[in-house]
Amino acid sequence: MLDDEIANLREAREAWCESCPSADIPVARHCQRDWDSPRLKIAHASLIDQSPDDSERARILAVSAPESGHWLQALPSRAIGTILDPSSLRIAICLRLGSRICVPHTCVCGKDVDRLGRHGLSCSRSAGRMFRHGTINDLVRRALATVSVPAVLEPVGMTRDDGKRPDGATLVPWKLGRTLVWDATCVDTFAQSHIQGTRIQAGAAADQAQILKRRKYSSLLNDYEFAALAVETLGPWSADMKSFMGALSARLVDTTGDPRAGAYLCQRISLAIQRGNAASVMGSMPQADLLEGVFSL
Repeated sequence: MLDDEIANLREAREAWCESCPSADIPVARHCQRDWDSPRLKIAHASLIDQSPDDSERARILAVSAPESGHWLQALPSRAIGTILDPSSLRIAICLRLGSRICVPHTCVCGKDVDRLGRHGLSCSRSAGRMFRHGTINDLVRRALATVSVPAVLEPVGMTRDDGKRPDGATLVPWKLGRTLVWDATCVDTFAQSHIQGTRIQAGAAADQAQILKRRKYSSLLNDYEFAALAVETLGPWSADMKSFMGALSARLVDTTGDPRAGAYLCQRISLAIQRGNAASVMGSMPQADLLEGVFSL
């Protein structure tokens, strides 16, 4: 169909140019994404500029990172463990949208929790920290086994200066003839120690955690291929995490023949973060006495 045969085409084009003054008319005029992207970028920039405080600015930047939305792309299936229970799903959505999670209350650690419920993500008694950490390491180990690279968790005889061990290591070379050693961590996007960085750049807390990890394991860097698998509670990854997951995903695709094998691994890691967040938020609330004794009667 010729342009002059489309009703109101000129008016629509003028309206689009007015709303996106710095963008050029898309070359592929049939591609809806090319028309939507400039407007979405303007809307995104507007949301950041109008953020009422640093926490909201950090939230918008964090959830805009591509890896933050991997869990949204997972097929919810109870059989393969990719479904979130209703409470975890509600908390994950509220954290992403900045909506109210709970009524104000006092955390089990004694500190006040506001209606956004974010205190639990960085609480010293965070209930989801160990689950999240253990699940990420287990997923990495199993993925490595799939590509015929056996690995062990908490390898014996491989310690840093203070005697602590990394989370895992491969038993065969991973890259350039060197064994892979990794250490995982999940840091809170909203923590007071990170908010000044995350309000400016998405993933700033994860990148800072990566620097600290590399500093702690400096004695291993010369002999091993080290990867600091740092992620944030809202989803962004560190540079090491992105590089490692890219390489591992490529090997998974080659081994399984499934072009989405790497995406499935990313989705499971993202789901583990959401489950850990939900456990941390719920863990800040006082636990009610169970009614098992009543029901057993």
